[in-house]
Amino acid sequence: MAVVQPIENPAGAGLRYQATSPADGHVVGEFDAATPAQVQAAVARAREAQPGWAAKSYKERGAYLQRALDILVARQDEFVDQIGEETGRHPLETMFMEIWPACDSLNFYSRRAGKILRDRTVGLHVLKHKRARLVYRPLGVVGVITPWNGPFILALNPTVQALMAGNAVVVKPSEVTSFCGLLVQTLMDAAGLPKHVCQVVTGDGATGAALVEAGVDKIHFTGSVATGRKIGEACGRNLVPCVLELGGKDPMIVCADADMDRATAGAVFGAIQNTGQFCSSTERIYVVASVYDEFVARVVERVEALRQTSSGETDVGPFILDRQIDLVDAQVQDALAKGAVARVGGARNTQAGPLYYEPTVLTEVTHDMDIMTEETFGPIVPIVKVRDETEAIAMANDTKFGLGATVWTKDVARGERIARRLHTGAVVINDASITYGALELPFGGRRHSGVGHVNGESGLRGFCHAQPIISDRFGLKEEMVWYPYTFKKLSDMKGAIRWVFGKFLRRFFG
Repeated sequence: MAVVQPIENPAGAGLRYQATSPADGHVVGEFDAATPAQVQAAVARAREAQPGWAAKSYKERGAYLQRALDILVARQDEFVDQIGEETGRHPLETMFMEIWPACDSLNFYSRRAGKILRDRTVGLHVLKHKRARLVYRPLGVVGVITPWNGPFILALNPTVQALMAGNAVVVKPSEVTSFCGLLVQTLMDAAGLPKHVCQVVTGDGATGAALVEAGVDKIHFTGSVATGRKIGEACGRNLVPCVLELGGKDPMIVCADADMDRATAGAVFGAIQNTGQFCSSTERIYVVASVYDEFVARVVERVEALRQTSSGETDVGPFILDRQIDLVDAQVQDALAKGAVARVGGARNTQAGPLYYEPTVLTEVTHDMDIMTEETFGPIVPIVKVRDETEAIAMANDTKFGLGATVWTKDVARGERIARRLHTGAVVINDASITYGALELPFGGRRHSGVGHVNGESGLRGFCHAQPIISDRFGLKEEMVWYPYTFKKLSDMKGAIRWVFGKFLRRFFG
């Protein structure tokens, strides 16, 4: 069964796709893949609409997004149902992964962007006779390319930030979840945004490539490392800034003094929520030897209690992308062949459906197994016994990724010391999967996990050009170093260097 597959186009031009539900295979709908010419036309429309949008005040832009928030709150069931059609998720999972953070993003940035992006006066340390202002100006048109694992929030959140910064936005969702991506335009249109300020173009990889090459002023991409590398190369060639939110292989370190009830519950949730299809999911767990046996026993008990069905109340849903189940199963089988032990699961759950995989707990795993080195994106809980926290830190850092990590200990000071030694974009102590939702803080990875940030002040300002404006304070007729060059000016410059950077005064100008 394919989640999306090409079908005959009645119009006879361009590609057309049919989307089916990963839960039971019923047809969700059909959509056309935008051609490069259609993508170019969308960007041109956005370019024309953007100056009028940028001319609006932050308060005016925020009012549109506040209306969007009211609509989303009122129509949340409709949005949950649509997202569930393409993802097969439990409605509660969609509520806390997509709807809640979408509401939060709309509310947070519509109210705070004006303060974060307001003009700032900057005191100059040496050029005291100058006045400096820092002005945050919109870039123009931003292209947002989004994945299938968080198809609504990962499209909406960067769009909200780009819009509040004064940009027009063209969103290209994954073809696997195109209708979820279209919900962004549905919401913005319902809120009355000016025409073409926010547009969605559906399509496949070729459509995304066309958007990258369409002359936009920034690309915000969330997805795989392989695709992110191609987009980064294209943006570099075109001298277009980009943010790349890529894969993760997040470690979890369990200290000897960890609260076992909370740590084991957090491990299961962090690894298995959204069927493990989450860039910040827990994919490697390192447990200090003195509590290893207890930890494993409790995790096994919790995972065995999880429900997995295609109807009724269920905890673990299907894979959203059909080929992902093959990748995960290949990693599990590789681990088992190399000596890992499946304490729970370890195979497809064909009784639930063709895209369901049993929640799985693996022990005796090592770093020569793919399950410990490559991104998994599945409901797998690999657990490693370590001598102590030092070995746990070394193994946690033994990866090409660097998105997030969690540390579990009753001693927060110890947790922070460990966090400072981890080579990751963010660290959470005694909780899991919350970094993207902390909107005050930048979210982004290191190494193969990406480039740049979304969220926080730096993420929002990344959708702007920070333009310094410097003016004269005293109306001087000329500057000391202007033509003509004279020996007197040379002598004055030598004296100024001795005076400003001498040992006594340099601290006042540093």
